[in-house]
Amino acid sequence: MTKADLVDAMAKEADITKAAAAMALDAYVNALTKELKKGGKIGLVGFGTFSISKRKAREGRNPQTGATIKIPAKKVVKFKAGKELAEKVN
Repeated sequence: MTKADLVDAMAKEADITKAAAAMALDAYVNALTKELKKGGKIGLVGFGTFSISKRKAREGRNPQTGATIKIPAKKVVKFKAGKELAEKVN
């Protein structure tokens, strides 16, 4: 599903215009991004939880040459599905 498909689905489900659905989706993504950037956590009951996890720096190998490379530390976004979402998908 693309962003346009999601906007269409949101507009139909909420009985609003596509423009309003697009604005709501953009506002949600912006708020989520700001909170995660601060190191926060977003929990939506029944849906799931978005959080930040830190990966340590490590050594890896270039698969083409076999040379050892250093992979820097970084933050990654994690999502854990809520119980209701997991039950509906299964």
